[in-house]
Amino acid sequence: METDRIEGKAKKWEGKVTGDESREAEGRLQEKTADVKDLPRDTWEAAKDKAGRAVNEHEERKEREHSR
Repeated sequence: METDRIEGKAKKWEGKVTGDESREAEGRLQEKTADVKDLPRDTWEAAKDKAGRAVNEHEERKEREHSR
């Protein structure tokens, strides 16, 4: 996905430098497409992090209750 983002940036800047609005738009679209492709992975990582924190908090709470 990172290569899509880099290629999109290159196309966008090529379009800006040459005045080719179509090429610039193509680059912007390719960058946005890369962002959308990353969404499922980013969402999965966020869910895993949140679940891990919840498990850790639960275990800490259990340890505090047992130490009383």
